[in-house]
Amino acid sequence: MARGKPARRDLSSYNIRHISKTIRPGDCVLMRSSDSSKPSYVARVEKIDADSRGGNVRFHVRWYYRPEESIGGRRQFHGSKELFLSDHFDIQSADTVEGKCTVHSFKSYTKLEAVGNEDFFCRFEYNSSTGAFNPDRVAVYCKCEMPYNPDDLMVQCEGCTDWFHPTCVDMTLEEAKGLEHFYCHNCASEDPNKLHNAHISVAESDEKVDTKRRHR
Repeated sequence: MARGKPARRDLSSYNIRHISKTIRPGDCVLMRSSDSSKPSYVARVEKIDADSRGGNVRFHVRWYYRPEESIGGRRQFHGSKELFLSDHFDIQSADTVEGKCTVHSFKSYTKLEAVGNEDFFCRFEYNSSTGAFNPDRVAVYCKCEMPYNPDDLMVQCEGCTDWFHPTCVDMTLEEAKGLEHFYCHNCASEDPNKLHNAHISVAESDEKVDTKRRHR
């Protein structure tokens, strides 16, 4: 009679000695790439299991994709630490885990005082078969009508409260950082007196997220 597969049991956590970290379902981890020239893969741990003796520990994961790994590739508004939560599930040996990381919501990420090597953010889910994103529309800003990239400085018009990239309003980053007030061309045209006070106001990134914008 053929023997059945040995029973496996779920683990509530697993301590990875070589990184001195305890991993639990729901945590995000960095996993070793087979290509040493590429960065570590990022995954969310869905389940951890082991054989009946507690060995052969496996991580059931859901992969995050980097923008360049998606069908459309990296675009201008994608942040350097941006990831997409994919529909690609996998099972990996615990030995492939290189570290623990945090994938923040987009809003939480923009409020970080400092971004570490293990900090990432996600604002889209990604279908790896079709290349579709969820949500398929996000807030857009500026004359260029692009989604917000948290790596880029933006300035807010004190008249209409719209947000602009300095380069889109013929301004250098140094000028944007050094001035105190800003009126966009449309608002300044409506009130010529504003032309004399058309300085830049550099605002915090969390305000950009909270501002109601058009969607695309």
